[in-house]
Parts: sequence; structure tokens; C-alpha cells
Amino acid sequence: MKPSASTTGTVIHEVFRRAYERGDRPALIDLRGGQVYGYRKLVTEVTRAASGLVRRGARRDQVVGVHVSTAGAQTLATHTVLASGGVVAPIDQALDVPDLVKLLRECDARALFTSPDLAERAVLAAEESRVRQVISLGPALDTIDFRTLLTLEPTALPVLDAKSQDAFVLPGGRRLAHTELLATMAELDLGVRLAESDVVLSTWRPDGGLGLPALIGLAVSRGALVVTTGPGDVPGTSHDFSVTVLTCPDGTLERIG
Repeated sequence: MKPSASTTGTVIHEVFRRAYERGDRPALIDLRGGQVYGYRKLVTEVTRAASGLVRRGARRDQVVGVHVSTAGAQTLATHTVLASGGVVAPIDQALDVPDLVKLLRECDARALFTSPDLAERAVLAAEESRVRQVISLGPALDTIDFRTLLTLEPTALPVLDAKSQDAFVLPGGRRLAHTELLATMAELDLGVRLAESDVVLSTWRPDGGLGLPALIGLAVSRGALVVTTGPGDVPGTSHDFSVTVLTCPDGTLERIG
């Protein structure tokens, strides 16, 4: 199931338009999550899951929280929501249940993506908010397994206007359209000019900001490889993967090769 022409100019179109032709080349190696995503696998799972989300009642402009602990889980959840026409509310993995409930209420989230290690917290928060379904990137009690979305009968994805369709809502209520998220990706790229030959090593973690989603979206759109790890693993990982670009603590990128 490929992204439709109706997504032209959106984040989904710009990030994944060449994913099928790039085939099984690795797009994301999530060392913490123990996952490797090739370009074809990534776009296929995102679009099938987005269709499944629509089948389960997701509506255009519906806010969906993303409360996960790994880059791979965040990437799948974020782009699934965007492809379904939803609005991503990124949530810092460190939030406790009361703060999570407060954020979900403030953004009026109706669904929540989580990872198995955060699922208990997510389910408790959902019970105190307007969230109707909790989807876990892996089996977890009282959640819908993400893989279930992939098995549902495919349906058409919504037509989106990149200029008016919101892509993200941040803590505090700031909203960004698809075009604004693409502009954030372009700004991140100014100092490095990513290319297909690049390997980006990221130590950024999923939080309530745009940094990691913008980085992975940018890298995938350029055909580069992103490797994500913890801050203590940088020297060895840089050598093992012939890294050319590093993430910096100040939210920028640094070219080293």
C-alpha cells in the first residue's frame, strides 16, 4: 500500500516518496530498541498501520499522543498518525501519570501510542482522559498491539492539505502544519546537507519536542541511514558504522566525515 497522490507536499510524501525504490537498504537502526528498518519495510508498515488506524475509527485532525521510549517506536507511531490524517502530540517518556493525564487532557487526545515498558503508565493515564484506545509497539496488557493494525482490511487514507493540515501539537498548545514541520527539517539540514551516503548517529531520545522526529524524517527523505544509541556509546558506534554526522546537545547536527 503506497502513499496516495493526495499526500503531495505533506510530511509523508516528502519523507517516503522514494522509499520503495530504495528497497531493503537500512533507513533506521535503533540500537536501544533492537530493531532495523529498511526503507520498504518502514513505509509499508506505516501506510498499512495508518489504514488500520482509520479502520479503527481514527478521524482526520484527531490528536494522538506518542509516549514511547525508543526512536524506532516513535518513528512508526509518528508517521502512522500523520498518514492517517491525525495530529501527533509527542510526549516525554519521563512524565509520570498525573503529568501525562494533564497533557492528554490539554491536547484532547483520543488515542495513545506507547511502548511495552511504558504501557502500564499509558493505560492508567488513558483511564483519566478522553483517550479511547492505547496502541502498544509490542504486546502489553490492556492495549492494542500495533501489529493488529497491519492485519486489517486496507482502506483509503485521507486527502490532506499540507498547508492547512496540522501535523504536530506541542506541549503548551503550539500547532505546526505539515509545511511547518518540513521547514523545521530543512532548517536542521542547513549546516550539514545530508546525502544518501551519510550515516547519522543520534543520541537524542523521544521527548515532547520535534528534534528526533525532524531528524529521522530529514534523513529518510534524503536516503541516509540513522543509527540511534545512548550517549555513552558514541565513540565505538561511530567507528562501527562509519558515522559522518552526529547529533549535538544543542539540537543541531555536526558533520564529522
